Amino acid sequence: MSAPSLLLASKSESRRRLLGDAGVPFESVSAGVDEEMAKDALIGEGLGPRDLADALAELKALRPSQRNPGALVLGCDQTLALDDGTLVNKCDTKEEARALLLRMSGTRHHLHSAAVVALDGAPIWRHIESVAMDVRPLSPAFVDAYLDADWENCQWCVGCYRIEGPGAQLFAKVAGSLFAVQGLPLLPLLDFLRTRGVLAA
Repeated sequence: MSAPSLLLASKSESRRRLLGDAGVPFESVSAGVDEEMAKDALIGEGLGPRDLADALAELKALRPSQRNPGALVLGCDQTLALDDGTLVNKCDTKEEARALLLRMSGTRHHLHSAAVVALDGAPIWRHIESVAMDVRPLSPAFVDAYLDADWENCQWCVGCYRIEGPGAQLFAKVAGSLFAVQGLPLLPLLDFLRTRGVLAA
């Protein structure tokens, strides 16, 4: 009996890289979700940052799962909340990113990375990892130089950093999984995929 196929319902290059580097066979598909509309609706229902990441990951997994019977569909999402609980969205401009990074300077924020696997239109596995991230004190000159150097890459990231790139320089301490920061609670996912026969045990 062949192993079930794994479909990644994400356009994220980071998630594709994490799965590929870990030796996971998968194909990418569109989640078919208006993420901003869904996020606004879920926030309106009172979901906090952690539950919001979980709900969006489930939504992204369910839509393609209904169209691909028998396949395991992986949906993922991340949210970032400042130390006062403020939810952070992606920045549209370099000026917004500069203001955000200076606001985070010298403070802790929490990143929540959720993954949900659906089969035949129903969720069958989920995991959320939360990571506490301490930003070191940042000078305005450093922030300007950082954004000038990496804006083309970091503008797509919530928090305006890629921990696997120059964004590592923003931090004094990271308490949690670096895989989760990059977009996937990878080790729990690999364990689940072994139980389903996608990976060798």
